[in-house]
Amino acid sequence: MEFDSVVLGRRSIRGYRSDPVPKEVVHEILNLAMRAPSSLNTQPWHFYVVTGEPLDRIRAGNTERNLAGVPHSREFRVSEAYQGEHRERQIEIAKQLFAAMGIAREDKKKRQDWVLRGFRQFDAPLSIVVTYDRELLDNDIAPFDCGAVTNALVNAAWSRGLGCVINSQGIMQSPVVREHAGISDDEVIMICVAMGYPDDGFPANSVVSRRKSLDDAVVFVGFDE
Repeated sequence: MEFDSVVLGRRSIRGYRSDPVPKEVVHEILNLAMRAPSSLNTQPWHFYVVTGEPLDRIRAGNTERNLAGVPHSREFRVSEAYQGEHRERQIEIAKQLFAAMGIAREDKKKRQDWVLRGFRQFDAPLSIVVTYDRELLDNDIAPFDCGAVTNALVNAAWSRGLGCVINSQGIMQSPVVREHAGISDDEVIMICVAMGYPDDGFPANSVVSRRKSLDDAVVFVGFDE
């Protein structure tokens, strides 16, 4: 694919076929992703590529603990609830997804099922857990670098016919993730990326999030009118 086609065509995928993702394809994707820029070329990231029974155990443990009311233990800083225009965008994408899935506002069961899918990393056949070195825990640039490599990762996956959704619900219970992915204590769990071949019949996969306009996002300085 051409770069423009990848960037403009990519969307978050929340429904997957059960086909396994070949290890060699993941290898290609990560090789591309790791060309992402990082501060002073520090490259603080690590990747745990999880599938099969270990991923099933992460799904089960994450879901059971969340349903039991165990407080989340996500290791990156979590802000207060979004307000203003950021909250409006959050609501808008939720409305788009629920409309596509036929989930009515008053349908508590379907809404709960949707939350549970998030806890299970949307039942993707593969998950990539992104971590960074704990010695950089108080350095805000390291999570920024992880964001850059994660963006490169999902675009590289799309170029290979694979869909992804960047997902923090799937790592809410970090002890479960650490145990079954074998993550070292000297690393911070940043995020996970659910990955697999898109299920074209899954309604939410057709949703394309609306983006703010250039006029709302960009200020040009020093250009001739």
